[in-house]
Amino acid sequence: MDSSFDLLLALKKLHLLESSPSWWWQNHGSFEVVISAILVQNTQWEKVQKMLDSMRSAGILSANPQKDSQKDLEYIASIESQLLASHIIGLQMQKSTRIVRLACQILKDFGSFESFQHSVDSEWLLQQKGIGLESAYAILNYACLREVMVVDRYTYKLLCALGWEIENYEELREFCERGIRENLEEVYKLYPSDMSLAQIFARFHGKIVEFSKAKLSPALLQ
Repeated sequence: MDSSFDLLLALKKLHLLESSPSWWWQNHGSFEVVISAILVQNTQWEKVQKMLDSMRSAGILSANPQKDSQKDLEYIASIESQLLASHIIGLQMQKSTRIVRLACQILKDFGSFESFQHSVDSEWLLQQKGIGLESAYAILNYACLREVMVVDRYTYKLLCALGWEIENYEELREFCERGIRENLEEVYKLYPSDMSLAQIFARFHGKIVEFSKAKLSPALLQ
């Protein structure tokens, strides 16, 4: 295995995302993804889903987040952190305060969620309290639909098992992106013609996470 493209090929043969949303992260392209990127920090995704469902039941989030992102953004920016905290499991006040503050800052600096999607960059995101590299790139890819790859501890551990030990986050991300970008012609043969590179990166990340969570042997990828 010489590159991340080889890893993508090996993972794709395992059909890991057959029952997953099209971008792996549910409700891609919505403000809900921004919230989720903060809620999931040091938290199991199953708990995040419970928190989001609780917010939907309370009317804090809409039933159609991909359609109503602006409505959700404006409502979150208008509420008290204590109200949001009652729907959060673990680090309630810290995460609720950061989410409300972030919503307010998005409206202040961009005016709308659509403008945020088109104009935000990693530098702006990393200036916000509670957003690190992984959260920033998750927002850029899954919420803003940008052509960037998210990497995480699953990525690092899997690549180590395959003989690549890259500790620096940006170097790890660049390694994963480079193998795909250098083999775009072959990559596009693997997917429907209308699938964007951003979605391919999203699904690549999702494959790594699902492979790792299933505790499958890296020997399957050799």
